[in-house]
Amino acid sequence: MNSLNPHPDLTIGVIHGLGWLYLLLFFLDFGWTIRSFKQDGSFHRFAGIEHMPKAFLWAIFSAFLFLLAATHLTYNSDASAFIIRLPLFFKDAVNLVIANPVSYFVLSIVVFAAMIWLRTWWVQPTVAWVLFNLSVLFLALSMTDFDFRQIVGKPDNVPIVGMLYLVGFFTWLYFYKANENDRRMAQGLPVSEKSLSDQVLVWPDLVYSEMICMILVAAFLIVWGVALPAPLEEPASAVKTPNPSKAPWYFLGLQEMLVYFDPWMAGVVLPSVILVGLMAIPYIDFNQSGNGYYTFNQRKFAVITFLFGFLPLWVAMIVLGTFIRGPNWNMFGLYEYWDVHKLEVLNNVNLSDYFWLDWLKQPLPRPLGGDSLATQIAVILKREWLGLLAVAVYLFVLPPLMAVTIFKKFFIRMGFIRYMVLANLVLFMAALPLKMVLRWVFTLKYIVAIPEWFFNI
Repeated sequence: MNSLNPHPDLTIGVIHGLGWLYLLLFFLDFGWTIRSFKQDGSFHRFAGIEHMPKAFLWAIFSAFLFLLAATHLTYNSDASAFIIRLPLFFKDAVNLVIANPVSYFVLSIVVFAAMIWLRTWWVQPTVAWVLFNLSVLFLALSMTDFDFRQIVGKPDNVPIVGMLYLVGFFTWLYFYKANENDRRMAQGLPVSEKSLSDQVLVWPDLVYSEMICMILVAAFLIVWGVALPAPLEEPASAVKTPNPSKAPWYFLGLQEMLVYFDPWMAGVVLPSVILVGLMAIPYIDFNQSGNGYYTFNQRKFAVITFLFGFLPLWVAMIVLGTFIRGPNWNMFGLYEYWDVHKLEVLNNVNLSDYFWLDWLKQPLPRPLGGDSLATQIAVILKREWLGLLAVAVYLFVLPPLMAVTIFKKFFIRMGFIRYMVLANLVLFMAALPLKMVLRWVFTLKYIVAIPEWFFNI
C-alpha cells in the first residue's frame, strides 16, 4: 500500500494531475484534428478505404487521449496497482545512457547533427506536431517515476522545462521560415519577408499589442505563483551547504565547464570570449546575405556554428547541470535516486604526469621553496614544455594551417585580422568538446599544470 511506502512512484494525486495533462493534450490535438481536416486533405487509399481524410488518424489519437485522461481522472483505487507507467527496462536503458557523460554528449551531438541533416523533414508541421506529442507523452509517463518527479517537478526546475519547449519552438520556427525562403529563392521567387510591406504605427498598434501581452504575462505569473509555491529554503549557513551546490540555471553551463577547466579559464576567460565573440560578429561577418530575412543555405557556416555553441555546448549543459548532476556533482539517470553516498573513482592526471612519470619513468621536476624566480621558471618550463607546446600549436599554428585548407575562402575574403579573430573564436569554442574527449579517453586533467602560480590549462 502507498501508505506504507514513504516514496511511492504513484499516488492518487499524481494520477489525477496526469489526467488533467492528458486532457489538455486532448484539446490541443482536437484542435489539430480540425486543422488537419481543413488543410491536409485525404489519403488516396488507406487500409482499403478510398479517400479517407488524414484527420481521421488524428481523431483516433484524440479519442485515445480523452480515454486516457478519463482513466486517470476517475481512478480512485490503489495507486500502486495503476498499470499506465513506464516499464522498468525503459528506465534502466535511459539511466544507462544519460548517467554516462560520454554517451550523454555523444547523444546530444547526434541529435544536433540529425536536426541539421533532416531540417526539411522535421520542420513539416505534421512531423513537428508528432514530435511535440511524443515529448509530452514521454514527460507524462516519466512523471509516474518518483525520482524523476522529484527532480523535474521541483518548483525552480519547472520553468526550465518550459524554456526547453520554448527553445524547441523557436528553433523550429527559424528552420521553418528558412526552408521556405530557401525554396522560394531556388525557384527564383522573392523571400517571404518581401511581401510584408504593410507598415503599422508604434502608437497605437504596437503599444496596444505590448500592453495586452504584458497583462496576459502578469496574470499568468500570478496564477503560477499561487499554484506553485516559491522554492524557499532555510537561511544560508557556512556549516551546512546544499549538496549539490548549484549556480542559477543560466550559469550551470559555466559550472559544468569547471569539471574540465580551471576556475580562471571556465569562469573568466571562456565567458569573456563568448561575450567578445558575440560583439565581434558584426565586424568580422563578410556575408551580407540573410540580412532581414530567414535563410539557411546562404549562411550555413554561421548558423551551424552558432547553433552548435548554443544547443550542444550550452543548452545541453544546462539540462545536464539541472536534471542530471546530483550530490557530490555525480551524474545520475533521470529515473535514478540521488544517493549522497554514490562515489565514482576518478584518476585524472596531467599531461606532464604522463610525460615524466609514465613515459620517461622519472620523477616530476618541481621547484624548491628556496629557488630563485629564474630557477623556478626554468624548472616549470622543463616540466610543462610539452603542454605549452601543444597550446602554442593549437592557438598559433592551427589558424594559418586552416587558412590554407578548410578556411581558405574565409581568409581570402576576410583578410588577416578578421580571419584571425574568427579562427581563434572557433578554436576557443572547440576547446570545450576537445577537453571533454581528452578527459574521457585519457583521463587528462590539465594540459598545462602550474599549481605553484595557480595557472592551469
